[in-house]
Amino acid sequence: MFELLREDLDAAMNNDPAATNRFIVALSYAGLHAIWAHRLSHYLWNCGFTGLARLHSQWARFLTGIEIHPGAKIGRRFFIDHGMGIVIGETTEIGNDCMLYHQVTLGGRSLEPGKRHPTLKDGVVVGSGAKVLGPITLGTHSAVGANAVVVNDVPDHHSAIGIPAKNRPIKPDTKTVAYDPCLWILGQGEGI
Repeated sequence: MFELLREDLDAAMNNDPAATNRFIVALSYAGLHAIWAHRLSHYLWNCGFTGLARLHSQWARFLTGIEIHPGAKIGRRFFIDHGMGIVIGETTEIGNDCMLYHQVTLGGRSLEPGKRHPTLKDGVVVGSGAKVLGPITLGTHSAVGANAVVVNDVPDHHSAIGIPAKNRPIKPDTKTVAYDPCLWILGQGEGI
């Protein structure tokens, strides 16, 4: 468990150029606190303590401004940058090395039981204000531009831009994929 928490801290250090001190990051990054709280809530959820898990996740939401349902499955080295207003639904699945910016919603479109929320494969980046809705899949190393509304699958190595989002391939040599999805919407990213 401690290795997982250390990896989350490493992800914050590696993905945020402003992060220069591990101690300060561990004490002051709400996104990191929300992830750590989720890891405990998810453990309680899986052990059958669903009521306690919900209470713990709501307390974490109050403290961080980030709502992560305890049933959501989140992989390793997940990073939330400027996390205020993020919502991650119950049946969301997030792979390894993913990153979300503020005001992102990984939500549902149905009240029916079962899989209602998105699946993000490894290495996905979701830009500020984006809404990814329904039981769709964002492929490996795909990206969602700022304020996009995504309601259809996004293939591996593609970006989704606009309302409704349209898929575009990302050039394999792109350096901006992991760092600046906001540029895609302006057409300034290297991947366009």
